Amino acid sequence: MQINKYIDHTLLKSTATQADIKKLCEEALEYNFFSVCINPYWIKYAKTLLKDSDVKVCTVIGFPLGANSSINKKAEAIQAIQDGADELDMVINNGLLLGENYSECLKDMKSVKETTNNNKVLVKIILENCLLTNEQIKKACELALEAKIDFVKTSTGFSEHGATIEHVKLMKQTVGDNAKVKAAGGVRSYEDAINMIEAGASRLGTSNGVAIMKNKKVDGQNY
Repeated sequence: MQINKYIDHTLLKSTATQADIKKLCEEALEYNFFSVCINPYWIKYAKTLLKDSDVKVCTVIGFPLGANSSINKKAEAIQAIQDGADELDMVINNGLLLGENYSECLKDMKSVKETTNNNKVLVKIILENCLLTNEQIKKACELALEAKIDFVKTSTGFSEHGATIEHVKLMKQTVGDNAKVKAAGGVRSYEDAINMIEAGASRLGTSNGVAIMKNKKVDGQNY
């Protein structure tokens, strides 16, 4: 198993400097991770550093709360694609989901999906599973399928806790082969990574990619 190609090497802290992003990209090149996942400001810089590799640039939309308007999310997505993003991880509007306003929640997802140049850019929908019941997680995944989203993702990594084996299995059972699952938040070791993959994850969002490759465990980091 090429576990490195499951990893979106992630740095989404607001305090990340240019030097931090440079280090992240250098690590991604060294270990040949699938992508780097960064805030939108750094897309152009990361794209320059990674231009001679197959490491993708992933960015976040509506992050971390998901509560901004669909118009703003769409504008973020358009700009991110123009700047060179290969993948977009968009936070859903949890208030719409929890309030059972499913038509607006679906519209929110579609607003970003429709920006993706005929599916040349992948879209992942970020749930905040720690705030949801299993039925709400299942419903969000069903809406994602209706919006033709490419991935459903377990969490932002900025709430109460991140991915769990139970939630990854539930999401995979719901989407089947029609979408993929990204486990994010709390993937801190090689063992964690393998467990998430065996549960059904096709991608891992983690800031601990280097530790995973070295088979070391990192304590105290959510993402």
